[in-house]
Amino acid sequence: MMHIVRYGLAACLLLASLAGPATAEPPTRGVNHIGLAVTKLDASASFFIDTLGWRRAGGDPSYPAIFVTDGEAFVTLWQVEDPAAAVPFNRKKNVGLHHMAMTMESLEALHALYAKLLETEGVTIEFAPEFMGQGPTTHMMIRDPSGLRLEFVVPASRMPKSAGE
Repeated sequence: MMHIVRYGLAACLLLASLAGPATAEPPTRGVNHIGLAVTKLDASASFFIDTLGWRRAGGDPSYPAIFVTDGEAFVTLWQVEDPAAAVPFNRKKNVGLHHMAMTMESLEALHALYAKLLETEGVTIEFAPEFMGQGPTTHMMIRDPSGLRLEFVVPASRMPKSAGE
């Protein structure tokens, strides 16, 4: 059952791509940013900046919030009002963001990040790099110091071609 849930989105995306283009262009143009509520603002910001190599792109101390970017994606980290009373996300019971998936440059980069995360305080590794479905797309899932569920994916298109191809 876990594999069905885990790979359901990938199957939906594949089926959508096979269905062909929509009849009308949507009025939206991609995702502008993702806002995530966190219990440990500084620790989560440090995870994105120091562990993933993102950069700080601003913030709002009165909210409080810290904005981070990797040059492509933009994430707003919002501090919850009372971290001690915050309810951790349960992907089977809560409505909301299930996880955020980021594309990795290469399989080597994914494995290097995995090794780094093994030594990163406050990070929980849900599963190590493994094939998504039958592969070769490879991914891993973790939780950052605030409990955010984050996925790192190396799509098949970023895998090295075999010598025979």
